Amino acid sequence: MSSSVSSKVIANAIRALAMDGVQKAKSGHPGMPMGMADIAVALWTRHLRHNPKNPKWIGRDRFLLSNGHGSMLQYALLHLFGYDLSIEDLKNFRQLHSKTPGHPEVGVTAGVETSTGPLGQGIANAVGMALAEKMLATEFNREGFPIIDNYTYAFLGDGCLMEGVSHEACSLAGVWKLNKLIALYDDNGISIDGKVVNWFAEDNRKRFESYGWNVIGPIDGHDIEAVAEAIAEAKKSDKPTIIDCKTVIGFGSPNRAGTSKAHGEALGEEEISATRKAIGWEYGPFEIPEEVYKACDASEQGASLEAQWTKLWDKYQVAYPELASELERRLAGELPENWDDVVFDAIVKAAGEEKTVASRKASQMALNALAPALPELLGGSADLTGSNLTNWEGVEALRANNMLGRHVNYGVREFGMAAIDNGIALYGGFIPYNATFLTFSDYERNAMRMASLMKLRNIFVFTHDSIGLGEDGPTHQPIEHMNSLRIIPGMDLWRPADTVETLVAWSHAIERHDGPSSLIFSRQALPFVERGDINADDIEKGGYVMLEAPAGEGMQDVTLVATGSEVALASEVRKQLVALNIQARLVSMPSTNVFDRQDETYRSKVLGDKPIIAIEAGNTDLWWKYVRGNGTVVGIDRFGESAPASELFKLFGLTVDCVVKTVQQVLSQRK
Repeated sequence: MSSSVSSKVIANAIRALAMDGVQKAKSGHPGMPMGMADIAVALWTRHLRHNPKNPKWIGRDRFLLSNGHGSMLQYALLHLFGYDLSIEDLKNFRQLHSKTPGHPEVGVTAGVETSTGPLGQGIANAVGMALAEKMLATEFNREGFPIIDNYTYAFLGDGCLMEGVSHEACSLAGVWKLNKLIALYDDNGISIDGKVVNWFAEDNRKRFESYGWNVIGPIDGHDIEAVAEAIAEAKKSDKPTIIDCKTVIGFGSPNRAGTSKAHGEALGEEEISATRKAIGWEYGPFEIPEEVYKACDASEQGASLEAQWTKLWDKYQVAYPELASELERRLAGELPENWDDVVFDAIVKAAGEEKTVASRKASQMALNALAPALPELLGGSADLTGSNLTNWEGVEALRANNMLGRHVNYGVREFGMAAIDNGIALYGGFIPYNATFLTFSDYERNAMRMASLMKLRNIFVFTHDSIGLGEDGPTHQPIEHMNSLRIIPGMDLWRPADTVETLVAWSHAIERHDGPSSLIFSRQALPFVERGDINADDIEKGGYVMLEAPAGEGMQDVTLVATGSEVALASEVRKQLVALNIQARLVSMPSTNVFDRQDETYRSKVLGDKPIIAIEAGNTDLWWKYVRGNGTVVGIDRFGESAPASELFKLFGLTVDCVVKTVQQVLSQRK
């Protein structure tokens, strides 16, 4: 950094840009950027390894803004330090199609590592990134070759620590001893409603020490040297570190500093003018002196750091060519060369065996077949491994002393589990999956939404998918959950009917690069379902004609559409209808999301023009869009009951006799 420009001047440049950006947008959060500017300068000028001209350099440190409402802090840093973010972009803060949206979004702004805004999820993402770094380093680094070697830094505030997801994730970070995770806590004591001491009074030092973290501070968050020294101290620890930085929100503002008024609204022209005088900033809106740009620009240093790493990488490729090739493949998100053969062989075997098993067991069988060929597959369960069946033969458990393990015990932490996996997916090198009961998807829904927003390759496994779980009762019986997940933009939900569809669902989720998938499995056993002349390509389209009407398409009276456990039910209904001289086509639709992406010609061919009876043991709302003519939907639009599964299916009309009567009623209305 140039000796002619002090660290305080750079911090004030950040404050000025934050004030100006929020003021021009007439919305935003200036208080946090103004309060954390000194902390940011300490990190970005003294410790952060990065290359602004190559934001995706694998050797970079990761920087996450968990308190994402303070996005102007990150945008100011990216602009000043040489990233592809112009002063015009900063002027366009919060405007349509800008590179500076209201909260940071990965894929929109170069240098942003994750999308943040829902508080607490950023620090959870950071835990996932730090875990991925530690695991890849253990697997690929060799003596003298620290190819994977970076720190993960997260800024977070009171709101992040109040959100329960931070507890879930930070607890696991301590268990896993993620010593290269360093969190810098903006301890300003203010949130939207005022002084947080009235509702947030726990001892955070004791809290994080109990997690197994190294805790530094409180320190003066406006003392740049003290913050820089604290970060240096944190790097020596064998534990994750949180640095408690005491700050003043809206630092420098004569009338707003230290108050909730600085948090979430523009300061106003008059107060900005007063603040400029108070901090000694003599420049106009969005005006940054050239010497400040020169002092901040990290392009040359970043290029040098990357060049050093590239030299090491070149030597590593010579010394360990197989490891280097495998690491490149994994980081590129490519699947092994023999992947298609592995999937094909597994499907052929499943089709030949025709096993009657619960689809959760079929899922474990799929893992047994696919996981050995996929070393990047990393997954586990929220304390339900024996119920979700998310482990496979021979897999080792992940532990602090075994970072080569591939099965993760997340404990009862559904939200944290999902958000951590988002961080793993963002870091790269792994394909994460996680599991719980479907009814508990509500706990992790916002992390699932963020996975879709970020188009992450993350797989969410849910078992105990309906009233079929029986005696546990309505608290555990998911009724509305499948449709609530289907409507998340970008989420592919699969509910397979048997072992073959389960393998297709798993392979589709693993192969997908542009978003997450939810795989929905039953507790109860499902019979292997008879099929016509179809193959995996048909199933991969999300919906297909499983069995044509016996007398041929021209004689068809009705189309039965079903998913999961109800496909076997529909198959039996079809047999009864045939006996009654009613010709029924059977359509299995394991993924409405994927089916809806097919062209109109294919969809019309599958659904036909006859009355449609859609059958699923869940909420009926979504299914009405497929109904033709005077067709109907057989489902459940109220909460369940505690009883054996067989009794519940009778209660809710999900039996062969009930559905046959429904079909007869529909057809009678056409006469």
